[in-house]
Amino acid sequence: MPRNPDSFSSVFDPRANGLNFVRLFLAAGVILWHSFPLTGAEIDLLPLRQLLAEVWVDGFFAISGFLILGSWMRDPHAGRYLRARILRILPAFWVCLLVTAFIVAPLATMTFGMGNLTYVVKNAVLWVFQYGIDGTPAGVPFPGVWNGSIWTLAWEFLCYLLILALGVTGALRHPPVVPVLFIICVLGIAFTSLAPVEIWLVETAARFGSMFLAGALIWQLQDRIRCNRNFVMLSILLVVGSLWLPDYRLLASLPLAYLMLVIGAVIKTPRLRLRNDISYGVYIYAFPIQQVLALAGVWTLGVPGFASLALAITVPVAAASWFLIEKPVLRYKNQSLRRAPASGDGSEVREH
Repeated sequence: MPRNPDSFSSVFDPRANGLNFVRLFLAAGVILWHSFPLTGAEIDLLPLRQLLAEVWVDGFFAISGFLILGSWMRDPHAGRYLRARILRILPAFWVCLLVTAFIVAPLATMTFGMGNLTYVVKNAVLWVFQYGIDGTPAGVPFPGVWNGSIWTLAWEFLCYLLILALGVTGALRHPPVVPVLFIICVLGIAFTSLAPVEIWLVETAARFGSMFLAGALIWQLQDRIRCNRNFVMLSILLVVGSLWLPDYRLLASLPLAYLMLVIGAVIKTPRLRLRNDISYGVYIYAFPIQQVLALAGVWTLGVPGFASLALAITVPVAAASWFLIEKPVLRYKNQSLRRAPASGDGSEVREH
């Protein structure tokens, strides 16, 4: 039994929670942020830029860290774990690549050639090597990029592999391992934010590692972490105050992860406890849809109108991805787990 009646584990219902709604909200936030560069708008104020540009994806990584560590700890089987992660992320991603290369780009720009094929082949293993297709999209505020969102998926999968490596080596049996790795990532953030030159690889690894491990750390300490108004207010103050730092994650990695997970835990409205998770589809399809809108001149509406129309178009596309691709594939994944211990949280199909 949890030590505290208001501990996170007491408040969070693993079978009925609002994490899918939180992730959908975060995906909508990504659309809002991308609407600035895709319409040629600028955000000069550093705190506002960090808030709009970073928080959404960081929140995704925090929630993933919480769910993925929990998944491994419930069923520490390398084959089943890796199979589940591959089926969750790759099939829908491959379909998105094909749709972008052979439907969206040809119809929007009349471009069809080897570049369409190489766009799929070069990006098929999640690491993005080709952003445009034969110079398209062109004539838009953000040219040469069909999908500026999917580059983060490789880092997400690397985080999955980190948990796998820690699991198979037995490191996760030692509680200090996760907090130590988290501290190392925060130190990496401190180093790169103060370094005189940009070290993109270290900076990005520290960013995503800190957020993913923050979520994992909350899973590890969920019986001890309190879930109450005072801690929520303190976390909000830390996140907002840290926006004036060169990298807000220096102080806010753990508070932001806490906020994302607590919001998901305290949502009680049944309509917001979404059983279907379309957030992944929103994330991977929004950018090419926004570029098509930009090609049509919709970027002249400005950020609010552009973002609203993009969201309205992306949601049904994401729903189609969920019901036609993701959910059927995940049923197959669950069949492969019949002999595995029960997850106990009903969220296997919602892990990213």
